[in-house]
Amino acid sequence: MVSEQATTAETTADPHAVDEQTREVLRQHDTASRYRTDLGPWKWVVGPLAIALTLFQLYTALYGARPTLVQGAIHVGAAMGLVFLLYPAHPNLGHRRGIQWYDAILAAAALAANLYIVVNYTRLTGTEVRILGFTDTDHIVAVVGILLILEGTRRCVGLPIVVIASAAILFGIFGKHMPVFSHGGYSWDAYATETFFTSRSVFGTPIQVSSTFIFLFLLFGVLLVKTNIGAFFNDLAYRATGRYSGGPAKAAVVASGAQGMVSGSSVANTVASGSFTIPMMKRAGFKPSFAAATEASASTGGQLMPPVMGAAAFIMAEYTGVPYNEIIVLALVPALLYFTGLFMGIHFEAKRQGIVGVDKSELPSLRSLAVRVDLLLPLVVIVGLLLSGRTPANAALFGIATAFALSFLRPSTRLSPLGIVRLLEAGARVALPVIAACATAGIVAGTVTATGLGGKLAGGILDLAFGHFPLVLIFTMLACLILGMGLPTTANYVVTATIAAPILLSEFDVPIIAAHLFVFYFGILADITPPVCLAAYAGSGIAGANPLKSGVTALRIAIVGFIIPFIFVLEPALLLQDTNVGEVLPVVVTALLGMLAVSSGLTGYLLRSASRLERILLVAAGIALVVPEWTAAIPALVVLLGIALVQHRTKNPRV
Repeated sequence: MVSEQATTAETTADPHAVDEQTREVLRQHDTASRYRTDLGPWKWVVGPLAIALTLFQLYTALYGARPTLVQGAIHVGAAMGLVFLLYPAHPNLGHRRGIQWYDAILAAAALAANLYIVVNYTRLTGTEVRILGFTDTDHIVAVVGILLILEGTRRCVGLPIVVIASAAILFGIFGKHMPVFSHGGYSWDAYATETFFTSRSVFGTPIQVSSTFIFLFLLFGVLLVKTNIGAFFNDLAYRATGRYSGGPAKAAVVASGAQGMVSGSSVANTVASGSFTIPMMKRAGFKPSFAAATEASASTGGQLMPPVMGAAAFIMAEYTGVPYNEIIVLALVPALLYFTGLFMGIHFEAKRQGIVGVDKSELPSLRSLAVRVDLLLPLVVIVGLLLSGRTPANAALFGIATAFALSFLRPSTRLSPLGIVRLLEAGARVALPVIAACATAGIVAGTVTATGLGGKLAGGILDLAFGHFPLVLIFTMLACLILGMGLPTTANYVVTATIAAPILLSEFDVPIIAAHLFVFYFGILADITPPVCLAAYAGSGIAGANPLKSGVTALRIAIVGFIIPFIFVLEPALLLQDTNVGEVLPVVVTALLGMLAVSSGLTGYLLRSASRLERILLVAAGIALVVPEWTAAIPALVVLLGIALVQHRTKNPRV
């Protein structure tokens, strides 16, 4: 422990060491961070192209989006051009100065393929194509466009989503030869043109939402970082929680959760926040694996937290037909329960290890927070406008404008002219993996819809579960955990919503928002589910911990995240579905009691260290409490109170 603390102290004393360690861990675990660091003279191409993309997004947000295909083609074309210029074919090539000639050709080809849609928009969507069909040139451009999207996505997002998309393409073309789930199939030319020249696949809902809403919220997140406004939220979190048992870890949960909701990547946020929070937790006395697991669980939870939900909420509104301003309200209670569960796990672990909070003198003063309270205004503006019914694009624009104006009130947040230019460039750079993932996920969604695969998979799961609803839920959970491995938030949701959500909607009376949140939760929780728990692995790289042990610990800390989706499917009142406070309150109370019992049982501490029997009884009682049946909840509550009373008496024998 001494050597670990010494290493941490040395690292935090040298900001350059922290930055280099962060970059190295990101490159190792996050594909989106494996970009070229020395562009040479090519920076004069990358910079203007990135700035042009950001300005285009701001212009269309202000004055109205172009036609769907045109908006999407400019959005994807500029992004793919930047991807080939910034991301090498192999990570080892990223250290070379400049850009390889073939990457420059691929970037130009990606731009040209998408601009082909812009130039030929009238013909491609007009009666000429409907009567005479597509030309040979159209077929070539469509094939090239699809292949470049897949390769660009592999470079900046990773292989898993490309494998899924490639499987979808093969299924679309060779469907009639499939032994199961067969369909009529498409010719390669017909599949390519349907995929690249319509608004049902590459330029379907994910890209439509990315090119109008998501980009703006990602730019808002970059602005908060560039102007140091985000640091205020960290200070606020430390002041609120730092002095309690396990305070540094609790503060890390609040800070990382708040930042994670706009990052769109559990892994990236784990490393970005963890470079500061993990050493702080280790200094407080937490084991390295627990510190890594806490950061990973909080960053993953940030993807579940309204109003942004890792940018998936905007796509969810389009898929479910539920207005966005309703989704952020419906998803709030489950998200708060998730973070409450994290607090419980941290609290019991801190009590078990005797880790106390930070001295009040070491926390940010109330005065330092009070003079910066105006920095909360951008979030207040966004949430207020969303709840009032304004569009997400409108709310994001006002939030960006508010944060930008506030940044000039004090030197610590003020942007220089060069800083503004770099902000515009960074906004486009941050969006590249999201754009690539949305385009590739659109291929999957388009194929599943066109071939009816979603309904066929639902039928297969129903047969496997013999029609039993609990088994259907478990099988759907497992499918989402597998499908979600290694995918960024937006692509994760698109894939699970397209493939897994129909399973719950086909035969059972599950509200559509409950079904979509169910698959969303488990797709996201794949980031902390062993064996492929990328967020936990990333955190372990900073903490110097065993990766698998960090993953198992993250699973234990965030176990409530695996319980909550079952609650709101079995009891939709948790999602405020056609109910009132009197119906919601009992569900929330029993859920909290169940989470407390499960968390304390897994940690091995309630009021004192628990015996093996007590731990088993606590976990069993916790599971029974979250089942919306009073016949199970009442005995479970008796068991929980009985164990608490026994521990209280043995801890304080004179009582």
